[in-house]
Amino acid sequence: MPLWQSDEELFALAKQELFTSVVGDVMDKLKLYHQFLPPQIRPLDPAHVVIGRAMPVLSGDVFEERVAGTANKLMEKPFGLMLEALDDLKPNEIYLNTGSSPRNALWGELMTTRARLLGAAGAVVNGYARDTRAVLKMSFPVFAFGSYGQDSSPRYKVHDFRVPVEIGQARIEPGDILFGDIDGVCVIPRRAEVDIFSMAFEKARGEKLVKKDLEQGISAAAAFARHGIM
Repeated sequence: MPLWQSDEELFALAKQELFTSVVGDVMDKLKLYHQFLPPQIRPLDPAHVVIGRAMPVLSGDVFEERVAGTANKLMEKPFGLMLEALDDLKPNEIYLNTGSSPRNALWGELMTTRARLLGAAGAVVNGYARDTRAVLKMSFPVFAFGSYGQDSSPRYKVHDFRVPVEIGQARIEPGDILFGDIDGVCVIPRRAEVDIFSMAFEKARGEKLVKKDLEQGISAAAAFARHGIM
C-alpha cells in the first residue's frame, strides 16, 4: 500500500520530503531517462515548488490577432482557445503550455488570478511569463524561461488542450504528475507514479541517513557501501 490515499496527501508529502533530483534518480533506475523538461524552464521565485496533474495546452505561432475569411475559424479568435483552456483548469492541475516560439509571454497576472480562483497548482510554460511583480505577489508557482513583457495576442493562439504534448525529450500526457523546484521540472507518468513516488520517499529517507554518516566523519565510500546511496 502506498503512503498516501489521495492526490492531496501525495502532493503534501512530496512537498515536505522530496525534491526533483531524487525523483529523477528513481526514474533513471526504472529506465525512464527523458523525464525532465529543458533546464531553461525555471521558477520565477526560486523558493517555489509546484506539484500537480498536467493539463497540457498546445499553441502555435500567428502573425495577426484576428484574420477573417481563412480556412481555420480559430484564426478569428484572439488567443485561439486559450481562454477556454484556462477556464477548464481543475483543482490541483498545472497549466502546461508549449508549441509556439518563445517570442512572447505565455502567462501573466490575469491568468494567474483566474487559475488561483479555480484551485490550480501552478503554471509551467515552454517560453516566457510577464507581469512578474504581480504574479510573485500572488505566490502562485510559475515556471518559465524568465520574464518578457511582449504581448501574446497577435503572436500565438492555443489550438487545443488536454492533449499529449512533448517538451524537449519529455512526453506529457494529460493527468501525468509534474513536479518542479529550483532544480527543474520533471514528469512522472501516471502509469508508474505509485512505484516512482514510493521509491523516491525511500531514497530521500535513505539519503538523510547517508548525510548523517558523512557529518559524523564516515567516508563517502563507506557510507555508500552501507546504504547504496550517494
